[in-house]
Amino acid sequence: MADKEATVYIVDVARSMGECHHGRSVTDLDWAMQYVWDRITTTVATGRKTATVGVVALRTDDTSNDLHEDSNYSNISVLFNIGQVLMPDIRRLQDSFKPSHTNRGDAISALVIAIQMIRIYCKKLKYKREIVLVTNGTGSMNQEGLENIKDIIKEENIKLTVLGADFDDADFGVKEEDKDELKLSNETLLHDLVEDSEKPCQSRIGTLEAAIEELQIPRIKHTKSMPSFKGFLQLGDSSKYETALRIPVERYFRTYVAKPPTASSFVLRSEIAPNQESEGGPSQVPGEGGGLVNVRTSRTYHITDESAPGGKVDVERDDLAKGYEYGRTAVPINQMDENITNLETLAGLELMGFVRNDQYDRYLHMSNTNVIIPQRANDKASLALSSFIHALFEIENYAVARLVTKESKPPLIVLLAPSIEAEYECLIEVQLPFAEDVRSYRFPPLDKVITVSGKTVTEHRNLPNDRLQEAMSKYVDSMEIDDSDGSLADLIRDESYSPLLHRIESAIRYRAVHPNEPVPEPPAILTRFAQPDEDLAKQSKPQLDALISAAEVKKVPPKTKGRKRQREAEKPLSGLDVDALLNLEPKRARISPENAIPEFKQLLSRADSVEAIYDAVKQMTAIIEGQIKTSLSDANYERVIEGLGTMREELVDYEEPAVYNDLLRRLKEKILSEELGGDRRELWWLVRKGRIGLIDSGISERSEVSEEEAKEVS
Repeated sequence: MADKEATVYIVDVARSMGECHHGRSVTDLDWAMQYVWDRITTTVATGRKTATVGVVALRTDDTSNDLHEDSNYSNISVLFNIGQVLMPDIRRLQDSFKPSHTNRGDAISALVIAIQMIRIYCKKLKYKREIVLVTNGTGSMNQEGLENIKDIIKEENIKLTVLGADFDDADFGVKEEDKDELKLSNETLLHDLVEDSEKPCQSRIGTLEAAIEELQIPRIKHTKSMPSFKGFLQLGDSSKYETALRIPVERYFRTYVAKPPTASSFVLRSEIAPNQESEGGPSQVPGEGGGLVNVRTSRTYHITDESAPGGKVDVERDDLAKGYEYGRTAVPINQMDENITNLETLAGLELMGFVRNDQYDRYLHMSNTNVIIPQRANDKASLALSSFIHALFEIENYAVARLVTKESKPPLIVLLAPSIEAEYECLIEVQLPFAEDVRSYRFPPLDKVITVSGKTVTEHRNLPNDRLQEAMSKYVDSMEIDDSDGSLADLIRDESYSPLLHRIESAIRYRAVHPNEPVPEPPAILTRFAQPDEDLAKQSKPQLDALISAAEVKKVPPKTKGRKRQREAEKPLSGLDVDALLNLEPKRARISPENAIPEFKQLLSRADSVEAIYDAVKQMTAIIEGQIKTSLSDANYERVIEGLGTMREELVDYEEPAVYNDLLRRLKEKILSEELGGDRRELWWLVRKGRIGLIDSGISERSEVSEEEAKEVS
């Protein structure tokens, strides 16, 4: 379970914070809010109710706090009491963070208010407590009672973080020249306050520039691992033999794939008709103030019954049975019979045998790795497992075991490898394949070509010659990184971050605060390994040119669209016109539903007029609509998608996009109005997924459909 957190942000919104300094194009307040918004939105992204936030504005035009009767606490406003922050709260806070018309207000008094908020909310409960003060340090600060404030910070175990605009920071290499005496005095005061509470609370003070630069570094999420298995490591049946080995162990993830947040489908409430909402379809998204609603999917099942009204009868999902394909036939198996096929298993980790570590191939790994450790607070189990680990290590063996994580779950075959470090011992566990998981493929050799007659050829157009081999070898050697100057120190594995994961997370955080602004470019730290080193690429350029020359690499010209109408009919090598010999009449040829796509292409290739093209399209459309009508559930959907894709491709090449666009619009109307055998909305979703919608002007110059219109219709 994640720790409870309470963080109060004190943001200086004085008139002086609305000014730009030292050549920056943004005000000090906007500059500071980059850090504050990043911290707040990171907390919101967790979705945890125990991660709470409070916001206090310093040097505001008015006063709004519990100590407002005392003049020392004037021009301080509590904008958000400690609690969980949601998207509507972020929208309201955005309007509050604007420069005020005054420079009056005491940062130390604001610190007292923040401490009081934490003490009232957290009481004596276990919380991670933090106060973040962001200011330019130009206002007056009252030093009265400063020692008591230090003691309270230590007593409450509050981490104090002070970030100042243009504060001096020797570690970061920032020093403001010609600094105002008042600002210099305030910096000294804040340094003294932080340093006295640094040891017990890990407090810190620094320049805002360093904090903004650190925002480019992705934050690594540290998760508290939960055991995926608790049981016994066994050798032999303990119920039958007293000599059986039985060690209490626990299993945890060692590595696990971090995945980006998943997207969901929503719709604006203003776009929903009142009668639609009353039907119980959409539901309001929590915390959005009614702006967005969830999109729900509803499924109905029916069977054909000629005696029923409409020829169909609705059935409940509970009345359905699973059907498994056996050739071209569906074999039904009800739930009661299916239970017989399930293997009855008991949870446990049973040793099956041992294998030498030099006889095991790493490519057999089937999963992420886990660690097997002894049961916590069990010294006897620790000693027994340690003996087993050292035994495996000394004889250079791995153990093979049968793992069942929970009762009635399918068994897994796992490999157990010993891992011994200075202060830590464990078994590394990874899943092994069953016989059905192993696929054997045969590939032709890379250094020779074997002809049909069995002759071996070593010089062939598909084989690299000596010149190409030498050029490739020199190019690879030229790309080798030389670590004589310590350049490999920059390639630290722990500092290479997943661009997919962190890019999506940063984009979500930015868009939450700036809904109408474009998402900025990814930081350089995410793209540092997207391209090879510039100096290295420049150094290997001659070898690359030589490789291109040896391989005879040529640029492939782009595919020219719409040339089929001007293309002459293909003639056979014999020069005979087979159609004329057989006295075929292409205009009256009919497309067979059993071989629709090849015959459609053949009919188009013999078309000598636009009317012939229209006739072929008309026939193909009728076949596709028939396939939809007669489709049992989604049985024919793949054939329909393939047919539409072929028609789209051919009509683009024949420069007739309007024909395809017209038929697709009519098809959509029939699908949505359920004229093609009931609810076929899933088919239209497959059309959109397969990107076979309208042909827009970007694909064909003859199309009168814009890209925006094509997206709307699709």
